[in-house]
Amino acid sequence: MILKKFKNTARIYVVSQQEIVSLYQRFCQLDRNAKGFISADEFLSVPEFAMNPLSQRLLKMVDGLNFKDFVAFLSAFSAKASVQQKVKLIFKFYDSDGNGKVSFNDMLEVLRDLSGSFISDVQREQVLTQLLKEAGYSKDSYLTLDDFNKIFGISELKMEVEVPVD
Repeated sequence: MILKKFKNTARIYVVSQQEIVSLYQRFCQLDRNAKGFISADEFLSVPEFAMNPLSQRLLKMVDGLNFKDFVAFLSAFSAKASVQQKVKLIFKFYDSDGNGKVSFNDMLEVLRDLSGSFISDVQREQVLTQLLKEAGYSKDSYLTLDDFNKIFGISELKMEVEVPVD
């Protein structure tokens, strides 16, 4: 039944039908109360997710996902996903307030989450200011999805998660 319901999902979200079945099984495991969506608490039950220093930011993106959105979210991590699909996910990750632009402070928050107490706020600001300068932006710039495509689109993003297929 699940294959019939999501028959075209493989083409839309660049995962195979076998992967869809595996993802559906995993989705059902996570959806402990069988509500049809996965809550933040249910995502936090995955140890790798809970331990991630960016988990709180990720929770904003994944809280309340239904199965179709779950597949769409994870498909960006597929080796078959386009660079644009990966860049769009990265942009959404930085644009936590959903206003369509990423500020210096948005980027600084992510850097702070990633680096923890290993470097100071002053060092983080210096690194980010220099990085933006090298990319042709300033501390006062707001980056859009188009800017992210320009910056990341020239690289070969390696953002892959293997979906086990039984």
